[in-house]
Formats: sequence, structure tokens, C-alpha cells
Amino acid sequence: MRPADADPQLCAFPSPGEEETVETSEFPPVIIGLQIPTGTPVRIAVDQRARVAHLGEVVHGKVVETVYAFDQPVIPAGSEATGRVTEVAGVSTVKRTMAYANGNFSPLRKYEVTFDVITLPDGKLLPIHASASMGMARPVHLEIHSAAGPETGKRKNAIVESAQEVTREAKDRVHEAVSEVSSPGRMHRLKKFVLSELPYRYQYVEPGTRFNASLEDPLDFGRIMRRREELAAIGNAPAPGSTLHARLVFEVSSATATRGNPVAAVLTEPLYSQDHRLVLPVNSVLIGQVLKATPAHKLHRNGELRLIFERIETPDGQMQAMQGSLEGMEVDSAAHMKLDEEGGAHGADSNSRYLSTGLAVVLAAAAAHPDAEHGTTDTAGDPGLRAGAGNSGLGLVGTAVSLVAKSTPVSAVFGAYGASMSLYSNFLSRGHDVILPKDTPVEIGFGPPHSGVIPTDKK
Repeated sequence: MRPADADPQLCAFPSPGEEETVETSEFPPVIIGLQIPTGTPVRIAVDQRARVAHLGEVVHGKVVETVYAFDQPVIPAGSEATGRVTEVAGVSTVKRTMAYANGNFSPLRKYEVTFDVITLPDGKLLPIHASASMGMARPVHLEIHSAAGPETGKRKNAIVESAQEVTREAKDRVHEAVSEVSSPGRMHRLKKFVLSELPYRYQYVEPGTRFNASLEDPLDFGRIMRRREELAAIGNAPAPGSTLHARLVFEVSSATATRGNPVAAVLTEPLYSQDHRLVLPVNSVLIGQVLKATPAHKLHRNGELRLIFERIETPDGQMQAMQGSLEGMEVDSAAHMKLDEEGGAHGADSNSRYLSTGLAVVLAAAAAHPDAEHGTTDTAGDPGLRAGAGNSGLGLVGTAVSLVAKSTPVSAVFGAYGASMSLYSNFLSRGHDVILPKDTPVEIGFGPPHSGVIPTDKK
């Protein structure tokens, strides 16, 4: 019997086969506490532009993922969140130097936002204390893409695949450009683009930026009572093919992880059976390990990370064996990642790097030869080429200097610098590691465990 002072959310749930012949009316209802523990992230998307400059700047957003306690939605998606910039860090000398070398005289500063109140859909104010740093400016949802069917014949030539990828990316960019021009607010976006190209610019938290604001104090939403039979399915195995929505408990990186390192994720949405019985409440823990970790290397070889989840533990301690892998996750597009058909995460590069590097090399070569070599009299070179070479080297700063200088050597230096930097960053530098930060939202596919491989008892 549960002690009187025990946490009601952690009280033992009945096993499915336990005393089925006894009348459930003999047992009192189970009291369950609806608490959100410290450290739980509230996912918030900014909906108003806020400048990162001074402490106290107001940041406003909306909750984009419902927060549950046990199986009850307590902070619905769509709730409004308000906070403030509470910290703006300085920029290291190395980072500042690298930014200056690329014509950027206002490198991004790390910042922290603290959200202090959530307005629920019914108008109720919920005081909170949740902090987040450097939100995802361009969040993307990755998911696995299974093959359409069995392979027939040989695989396509890699060069043909690369060319098709470049063509698809070019078409996508054209479509995006047309949408940007034809959709409302195009002047604002044009202004934003021009400002982003300036050597000195203000830093903003842009609309759409997502934060995982971690609660620094627990929240209590009272208690609920449930009949014994309503909880009888808790701890049962989910149906094969079920998708579990969770968040990572700690960071996992291909740069530091090795095979066998433990991984853990916490369920963020309750899971129900096909007959609508609760199987897994939130805060159930998915436990697994790193199956493969390959760090990034020089010559732009990207990292790889593969995780496997082997068992589920409910809040009351019941254990269930499983075989689970990543089926989806949300990351920042700047992370340069993709998922393969088996749920492995890889560093990814755009095939447009071939086009951009080739263009930089062509501009450098053209800028090194004055028009006089082609039968014209302008020894300073074509203004368009000078502008392109300068932009390739130092952006708008290089463009302005190259046009004002009217000097072939200056344009050639800018062009050569831009081409060399493009070659290094796209082909010679270290590739992208796969880094899954703490609280990364993940989708894990559930399957039956492999016999003899997955531990089924609690250690």
C-alpha cells in the first residue's frame, strides 16, 4: 500500500493481470498529481521581432507544443508567452577576427531569454520561470523517407544524381524567390535581405525562432482521480508501428560519442492503445544506446550518428522491452543534417556548393585579366566583374572597395580570396558533425525487441 506521504504521481499502477477476479469497486480510486517537474522545456515560437541589444527587451511568442502532466494537457499549444532578454554575451577575439575576415563587422552574440508568464487560451495568467538561450532561427522537421519499392537495375550514376539535385535546388530557389516577391510583406523581406548583407547590422530575434524554455521551478496543476481499470493498460507494450513523441535528456554528438554510450529520451505526449486506453503517460523514459558514431573529418567528410532505443520505463517503474529508432526530429537548418531510411542521422551538404565554388573561381580568374587583354581600353577591368570579385571576397565591403579602387590587382586579390575561402569551406575543411542538443524533439518508432539482444529487466 502506498505511504500517505508518497508522491501521488509516482504511485504504483496495477499490473494488467493482477487480481482480475476481484471486484474493482473494492479498491479506492487512484489519486494522480499533475505536476510538471523542473527542467521540463516549454517550446515557444517568437511571433514578434525583438532586438538583441539591451537587457530587458521584451520577447513575445506562442507555445507550439502542448505540455502534458500525466495524460492531461495543462499548457495548450497556442498559449501566449512573454519574456525578456536577460543576458547578452560578448564576442571572443577569435570569432570576431573570423567575422571581420569575411566582411562581417557585427558577429552574432549569444543571448538568453527568460519567459515569466504564459497566458492560457481561457485568459488565465500562469507565472513561470523558464530560460532559453539561442533559439533555432530556422527550424526544420526531418523525417525518414523509405524507398518506394525494391531496386530494379543498377543505381543511377552519382554525377547524374548530383546534377539532378542541383537542378532541384535551383528550381526550389526560383520558386521561393517568386513566392517572396508575390506574397504580402515583400518590401519588408527585401529590406531584411539588404540589411543582412550590410557589414554592420543589428541583431534581432526574428519571428519563427523557436526556444526550448526550460522550467526552473516546478508547476502544480492539482490532482485527478482515476478508476483502477482506467490505468490497467499502463506498462503494456505499444502497438508495433507506434510513434513515440519525446525529447532527448542530454546532448548526443558524433564528435564525442562512442558505440555503447547511453542515450535517453522522455515522452512528451501520452500514448494510447487502439481501444483508447492509456499505455504510456508522459515522463515515461525511453532508454537506449549509441549504435554508431562517426566524427567528421577533414576534406569535408561529415559525421554520422545512429541511436537505438531498447526499453521503456514508466513513471511508476514498470519496464517494457522495445526496438526503436529515430523516425523524425526537429533541428535548426544550420545544423546541416538528414535522416536515412534506417533512422541514422548524417551531416549533409548542398550540391549547390559545386556551383557556388565554380562561380567564385570563374570570377577570380576573370578579375585577374583586365579588359585591355580583350581589346578594350579600361585597364581597371569590367565594373561588373570588379563588383562580383569584391563581393566574393568580402561581401558588400569588398564590392564597394573594388569599385572605388578601380584596380585590377585589388579586384584580383578579392576574387582569389573569395575563391580560396569557398574551396576551403566547401571541400577542404572539416565536415559537419551530427549534434543533437539536449531537449531535441524526436519521434521514435516502436517495434518488438530482438530476442536475446535487448535487456528486459530493470537493473
